[in-house]
Amino acid sequence: MNLYIDGEWISSTRSAPVINPATEEVVGQVPLATIDDLDRAVAAAVRGGRVWRDTPIADRTRILLTAAGLLASRADRVARVMTTEQGKPLAEARGEVLRVAGALRWDAEDARRAYGRIIPSAGDTVLSVRQEPIGPVAAFTPWNFPAGSPMRKMAGALAAGCSIVIKASEETPGTAVEIVRCFAEAGLPAGALNLVFGDPAEVSAHLIAKPEIRLVAFTGSIPVGKLLAAQAGAAMKPSLMELGGHAPVIVCADADPVQAARRSVAAKFANAGQVCTSPSRFLVHESLHDAFVAAFLAETAKIVVGNGLDDGVTMGPLANARRLKAMEELVADAVSRGAVVRAGGERLDRPGFFFAPAVLTGVPAGARVMVEEPFGPIAPIVSFAELGDALETANSLPYGLAAYGFTRSARTAEKLIGGFEAGILSINHCGGSVHEAPSGGVKSSGYGREGGPEGLEAYLVTKRVSHLLVD
Repeated sequence: MNLYIDGEWISSTRSAPVINPATEEVVGQVPLATIDDLDRAVAAAVRGGRVWRDTPIADRTRILLTAAGLLASRADRVARVMTTEQGKPLAEARGEVLRVAGALRWDAEDARRAYGRIIPSAGDTVLSVRQEPIGPVAAFTPWNFPAGSPMRKMAGALAAGCSIVIKASEETPGTAVEIVRCFAEAGLPAGALNLVFGDPAEVSAHLIAKPEIRLVAFTGSIPVGKLLAAQAGAAMKPSLMELGGHAPVIVCADADPVQAARRSVAAKFANAGQVCTSPSRFLVHESLHDAFVAAFLAETAKIVVGNGLDDGVTMGPLANARRLKAMEELVADAVSRGAVVRAGGERLDRPGFFFAPAVLTGVPAGARVMVEEPFGPIAPIVSFAELGDALETANSLPYGLAAYGFTRSARTAEKLIGGFEAGILSINHCGGSVHEAPSGGVKSSGYGREGGPEGLEAYLVTKRVSHLLVD
């Protein structure tokens, strides 16, 4: 693996090991950028950004669509890389690759619709509004979606006509490298896209402080997001922040408890629960509690935990030892406060970072798993008597990314839609992100949107032009 700067694959004097979470074996070395590498990447982004901005939209679209086609055609190969370095089952990895190829197609086509407008004005003046690329972007992405998170930044920035320096995760570098290869082979101008890895704090502080960088885009934890947003704010740079969540699920009294449980389990344990929008607090009406728990346990028992490269596996390992330790601590804390472990909840006795999917009941409100984003395969289930109380509990935390509700009443659904404080809401299912609609949070879960027409807006600036006609 190498860094990609100014259209060239380059090595570095420093590196770090990449670990397969299913075996704990070293599968490669990721290069770590030096300060000189970062400066070269920014300079390349300035030069390449000018070329890319001035490339006709038809040509930009053609290049991006070609890259999307290359990525889709390599889905099997890229998925195997992703599973090896991140752990998710091969089917999930392949689905992620195909989704991001679709997202790139969407953004490439949507950029053709970034219209300005002509405003009626005085007879000797043409008053218009133009949409223009904001300029070079610095982006930072996590390890849980090695294709999805980087592509959201790359696709949005490049479709808008911006150049980008992206620091992908050092734990899952191979997937980002494969994606960048597709852009390079599609004919993207040198410098328009630059890929680096390195010490996260060092890289982010250096890139954000560079005056040439005009926008900061980040996906990750709330504490890190607040730090980067503060650094961007100090330099008067806009930022796009997609941060953590602790998504509540409210199962109303008129819902189908079995259907709600099945759909909740599928979403809860996808990617081993390492999803910022993962349903992570289950609030079930007291009349349905026992039926929901029984169905939830039955569905959880069907999960096959193992190496994501093996046939039949439906949940891979956690991505690293840190997440494994965090899960053990959250379960131990809940049990010490009176919660009951109904399934799983312990590390599996084998090499790799495997954790048995945990289902907890009787979890008190003060347990850490109820107030901290678990980001792993733990499902705490509690009961409620009144919908108003459930919504109050759901909204009591500083998170506001995703929320889910189950009901067979249109009136109750509207109460949920109006009552949840979240930027993403699904009723009667636990739907994930789609490229044709925006995703993003409220409160401490961030600001700005990715996906849909709104996803392009962050990478554009609005220019008002008043043109006085003269002879």
